Amino acid sequence: MTGLVAQLGLAHPIIQAPMAGVSTPAMAAAVNAAGGLGSIAVGATDADGARAMIADLKARTDRPFNVNVFVHAPAVADPAHEAAWCAGLAPLFHEFGAEPPTALREIYRSFAEDDAMLAALVEARPAVVSFHFGVPGADRIAALKRAGCLLLASATSLAEADAARAAGIDAVVAQGFEAGGHRGMFDPDAPDEQLGTLALTRLLARRAGVPVIAAGGIMDGAGIRAALALGAVAAQLGTAFVGCPESAADAAYRAALAEGRPTVMTRAISGRPARGLANRFTAWGESCGLTAPAYPIAYDAGKALNAAAKTRGEAGFGAQWAGQGARLARFLPAGELVRTLAGELG
Repeated sequence: MTGLVAQLGLAHPIIQAPMAGVSTPAMAAAVNAAGGLGSIAVGATDADGARAMIADLKARTDRPFNVNVFVHAPAVADPAHEAAWCAGLAPLFHEFGAEPPTALREIYRSFAEDDAMLAALVEARPAVVSFHFGVPGADRIAALKRAGCLLLASATSLAEADAARAAGIDAVVAQGFEAGGHRGMFDPDAPDEQLGTLALTRLLARRAGVPVIAAGGIMDGAGIRAALALGAVAAQLGTAFVGCPESAADAAYRAALAEGRPTVMTRAISGRPARGLANRFTAWGESCGLTAPAYPIAYDAGKALNAAAKTRGEAGFGAQWAGQGARLARFLPAGELVRTLAGELG
């Protein structure tokens, strides 16, 4: 058994991805009970929300778990750009009898500047804390390490993995271009190498100098085995868990996943590149000719549009994040899915 997996006391090298808006304490606890590493995501909530989620999870499991935060560069407001974006969305809002927002806001804070969230994590002392969109400052890393937390960070390139290692991160999550949800790029406006999971995993396993966890398009035991053969110490699966009954995905999201739709990369929903199931929102984003405002300011408009559409029975404007392996999804309880994956891994 590899060092990281043994250190966390896992029976299987399987990590359930910390999907904001989808993963739940119930899901993480079920994954833990089956021998994997369960995760929750608190990047889209505040410190009080994080405390409540962590307390819920601790009441369900005594095993190690992962708490994920977002470390994006804080958004810079651009009222003119945001007004133009809302004007472009206006016909869609009008279709559902609603008006677009008159102003947009940054709907959640980056961990890079959220002292209250840092205090909540230091107080809770989860076994693992993971970062997406970058790594925080040295003071935050040192505080979490003093609290006994093992630190992970997403990396989409060797340069990002090198930066994570230099910052003191214990292991990197190699997020391939196939992965569902938001690209973990430190700078979303920089050129994207678009490395696939297998190429990135092998590159980081040979060059990053820290343990590597493979993520992106992995849906079954064969995919996990391939990642391990390329030097990963574990595999992180997200889309595979969306259809679990413990997931917070709504009925429309589950139906779109079961339908077997293709996935596309879009900025239209949130303002950052993210892969999701093709729907009306992603189609509009491809054809609108507009550039979305900064993340997560653009997400304020996207969430408002989705809410308006849902009141009229239209589910095609949701953030239905999924990776390229989505058509391999199985709708099993989370614990049963982990046991099935472990059986396939052999």
